[in-house]
Amino acid sequence: MIDTKTLIQQLNEPQREAVTHPESPLLVLAGAGSGKTRVLVHRIAWMAAVNSMSLHSILAVTFTNKAAAEMRSRVESLLSQSTRGLWIGTFHGIAHRLLRLHHNDAQLPEAFQVLDTDDQVRLVKRIIKDLRLDDKQWPARQTTWFINSHKEEGRRAVAIPAHDDFTLTQKRIYEHYESQCQRSGLVDFPELLLRTLELLKENPELAEQYHRRFQHVLVDEFQDTNDIQYQLIRALVPHQGITVVGDDDQSIYGWRGARIENLNQFTQDYHPAKTIRLEQNYRSTSTVLRAANAVIANNLDRLGKELWTSGEAGEPIVHYHAFNEIEEARYVAESLREYHERDLTFNDMAVLYRSNAQSRVLEEALIRERIPYRIYGGLRFFERAEIKDALCYLRLIFNRNDDAAFERVINTPARGIGEKTLAIIREFALKQELSLWQAVTQLLTTTELSGRAKSGFSQFVAMINEMEQVANQSLLHQLVEHAIHDSGIFRMYQEKEKGEKWLSRKENLEELINAAREFDELAEEEEAMSPLASFLSHAALESGDTQAEAEEECVQLMTLHSAKGLEFPVVFMVGMEEKLFPHQMSLDEPGGLEEERRLCYVGITRAMQFLTLTNAEKRRLHGKEVHASLSRFVREIPDDLIKPIRITRSWHGAQQASYQQASPSQSARSAGAFQIGQNVSHPKFGQGILIDFEGEGDTARLQINFEQAGIKWLIRSYVELG
Repeated sequence: MIDTKTLIQQLNEPQREAVTHPESPLLVLAGAGSGKTRVLVHRIAWMAAVNSMSLHSILAVTFTNKAAAEMRSRVESLLSQSTRGLWIGTFHGIAHRLLRLHHNDAQLPEAFQVLDTDDQVRLVKRIIKDLRLDDKQWPARQTTWFINSHKEEGRRAVAIPAHDDFTLTQKRIYEHYESQCQRSGLVDFPELLLRTLELLKENPELAEQYHRRFQHVLVDEFQDTNDIQYQLIRALVPHQGITVVGDDDQSIYGWRGARIENLNQFTQDYHPAKTIRLEQNYRSTSTVLRAANAVIANNLDRLGKELWTSGEAGEPIVHYHAFNEIEEARYVAESLREYHERDLTFNDMAVLYRSNAQSRVLEEALIRERIPYRIYGGLRFFERAEIKDALCYLRLIFNRNDDAAFERVINTPARGIGEKTLAIIREFALKQELSLWQAVTQLLTTTELSGRAKSGFSQFVAMINEMEQVANQSLLHQLVEHAIHDSGIFRMYQEKEKGEKWLSRKENLEELINAAREFDELAEEEEAMSPLASFLSHAALESGDTQAEAEEECVQLMTLHSAKGLEFPVVFMVGMEEKLFPHQMSLDEPGGLEEERRLCYVGITRAMQFLTLTNAEKRRLHGKEVHASLSRFVREIPDDLIKPIRITRSWHGAQQASYQQASPSQSARSAGAFQIGQNVSHPKFGQGILIDFEGEGDTARLQINFEQAGIKWLIRSYVELG
């Protein structure tokens, strides 16, 4: 029996209040680094140990598979027992589980397969071709976005009003896509949620079964939920047993459908919901937190909280003002090296930027300094070409009507089947409303296929059928090994690639066999999924996850969006300039500036000890040299938190640079008369922004970027400071 004091003795007062709150609706506003995962884990344990609630009656929803696995492990550790029966997973994982359990009610075949993003685009591309549309005028990725965005709003093709040719054509492609997926037993990621929502709405008795089962549901990262995810929560939890944890100040995914409004909607739909704020931060120094608070305070309509820590003030925030992006990158690289020489590992360091386009110059500087680095979010295991090839063979064994899998491997390795022959198969399948596999097996009995192509198709069909027999007689890892070798993909990569590249492919395929071993004895509670079905589902859901792990010591380079949920002792935020961050596109959208400011808040709060902000006076972006003013976000940070650094240049045949702390009169964040980024006006040149200066008082020279006249040096007495 667990000691209940153990569950709460290491919690602060707001955390303890959240963990022990009755089973009525609860909104936990959890600031960055405030221990939200601890609260969720301890609340599950509290309900099980103190409230005697069965784990079978608890559901926890996360946004990544990694977070789900961590939460389950920590609950097991707290309770010192297995969490069998407890449902913890992502929205897509939970939806997938429900659809597997109730595939008949959901009008899906038992062997339905989950499409990853690449396969979805490939299928849409084929449909565009089948409809004889110009793929340049109708790009597959654009149409995939159209389909997914409507699904995420709970809208089928038939419900889309079409008042123009563009929408009419996109709707037509969507209709054919729906038909093809239904015929082939394919489900994309947005479809997992939409189909599950429809399942619960159209089967009230089934919905009631889950209402009775789940006495309490917990949802993490609630500010990131989109419309259909919120509807799914409402369908699963119409009653009072719900806890949601979120942070309106970290809502940064509006561009992909996340609705910050769901936080307010929750308090209305689950009235009266208790709100508890977690504001004590256990990650960052007080200097970092004061900066974050100062920036986010400029956003209106916040639910309101202020981060604080009982820890030390820590180092001031460094602000480096560079001449251009090359100087900026060099300073970052040299600073990283200095931190490393102070006994910090490269794993402790991250460089964050607003746009992927900024990484190239940074990478070049790191290479010159011989600093190991990694672009965070690189290709994940289940997305690698050789792994996807092997998985598509397994998918065909499991479901012959999986057209996306068929398309990928019918000629991998080559079987003498040309594009012309494949076009015949596609045309026949389209007219007869058959899957590609069904079309091939029918055409093999006719004279329409002949010669090498017919032989290739016959061998392919026989091989897949033989693999199915192996599947019925072997363990999963034996089937995977058989598929890898008998399909010919192992030999294909061995012959095509040499050295390290081939070794990497080989090791990946061997690792796939190892991964399959874990599913040989898998028997998921209530689901009775075969090891092959479970393995394929795991692979598809993992490929849709957003997290990836570093395998060696290196500096992490990533976009600010990718950094959410991570923390590092040393953080550099580069490109802190107007129109880059905040980004110009966001400035043109309603609510865009507020979301950019939340993104800055997320970036600042990634730093545990050391934070550096950098900007460049001019930067080459998208082939153009742009003169930029200092980001308003830097200017929103109090001066006493900033340690300004400027470059000094001297010419002796070649440029030499040294970095010096700026005096107050030189500082880009000066407390004196001049501040970089300051608005100025001139009777002739109009409005401009101060980007540099020399000297003091009325005789100082100011470098100003005028909106109309461009960059000019002027004496202070000729300029009116804003």
